[in-house]
Amino acid sequence: MDIQIRPIEPTEHTTLGDITATAYLDDGLLDFGESDAYLHELRDVTKRAASAEVLVAAAEGRVLGGVTFVPGPGPMSDIARPGEAEIRMLAVAREARGRGAGEALVRACLDRARATDGCTGVVLSTQRTMRAAHRVYERLGFTRAPERDWNPLPELDDISLLVYELTL
Repeated sequence: MDIQIRPIEPTEHTTLGDITATAYLDDGLLDFGESDAYLHELRDVTKRAASAEVLVAAAEGRVLGGVTFVPGPGPMSDIARPGEAEIRMLAVAREARGRGAGEALVRACLDRARATDGCTGVVLSTQRTMRAAHRVYERLGFTRAPERDWNPLPELDDISLLVYELTL
């Protein structure tokens, strides 16, 4: 299968929102299931695309997954510091996993970061259970930055996100 990475088309926003939300729900990554507030953020591709670059992996005329590339600190970044780009909301449809779409999306983000003036690194947050994603990040040169781990919901002690970083 020939996977292409390209900017998302507006007509694909709903499709990618559904893929992203379904991936997080099916993988048990949302603490409150369908009632999780973050689910709305995952579905709202139009909002992401307005302030960051949303890329899709596509093959044979269909979207397989997507990622949000944030070129630096701003409204779509969670942890990026000056000089860092951030990768957010990486998701691949279950039926397309294991075919290289996720890795191709991360590589595309790294290419964009290298082309961004003043960008010296890339960061991302991930959950402890996303082990397949961790292997992809490590294969591409990311290393753990435990001193940057953070909790998006301080009222819930057990929600800690792991941070990975890569120096360009």
